[in-house]
Amino acid sequence: MMQQLTIIKVGGKVVEEAESLNELLNDFVQLPGLKLLVHGGGRSATKISERLGIETTMVKGRRVTDAETLKVVTMVYAGLVNKTIVASLQARGCNAVGLTGADMDLIRSKKRVGGEVDYGFVGDVVAVQTQQIAQLIADGVIPVVAPITHDGNGQLLNTNADTMASALATALAAVFEVSLVYCFEKPGVMMDQNDELSVIPMLDKNAFQKLTADGVIVEGMIPKLDNGFAAIDAGVRKVVITNIEGMKGGHLGGTALI
Repeated sequence: MMQQLTIIKVGGKVVEEAESLNELLNDFVQLPGLKLLVHGGGRSATKISERLGIETTMVKGRRVTDAETLKVVTMVYAGLVNKTIVASLQARGCNAVGLTGADMDLIRSKKRVGGEVDYGFVGDVVAVQTQQIAQLIADGVIPVVAPITHDGNGQLLNTNADTMASALATALAAVFEVSLVYCFEKPGVMMDQNDELSVIPMLDKNAFQKLTADGVIVEGMIPKLDNGFAAIDAGVRKVVITNIEGMKGGHLGGTALI
């Protein structure tokens, strides 16, 4: 029987404000079985870019990453945010290790080319090295993965954290019984963005497409759901979209993809 592995992807203010991060990690360590955490950190990167006089350009919620911006996101994601989380997990008695896609050749990507927008040093995942990270997890180590990858030729690339979480979940589903959780500010996918009681408890792909066409599901939720359904199609046992409250008590509330 496969061991259970829960992969939590956390982003937004949840991971960048001390109070909410502490609350998240308190709940995270209570989850049963083996665990892996993928994080973002875009707001911190934007703030530090402003202090350094580096302009931030976003297109459809995606960061355009020129050479200077790549330096900032690497420092913030792989440094400040990643090591803050690792240190906080160590304080809770959890043996954690901070990783990027470059470490252990964990995630290779290729620079995005073509399309309407030149996103610069942005990478699309092409391969996940499963064996070594699976062994770390099986040994009880919690990997904390920052959204920086590499192309195999020495070039670091900024990579969407939702996509990285989905790619890791898909790869590790061959070894573990994987649940993938996207944790952010909202309690799940909502019919009314202003009503937190309007969470859709279960969502299939047909309903997702219809709600997107009707303008109910918009913006940043769309790539989350695209990645979530891709993971389900690839053998991930469970995908849930929720907030910190939805992780309380070691069970998962929010919106389950089916």
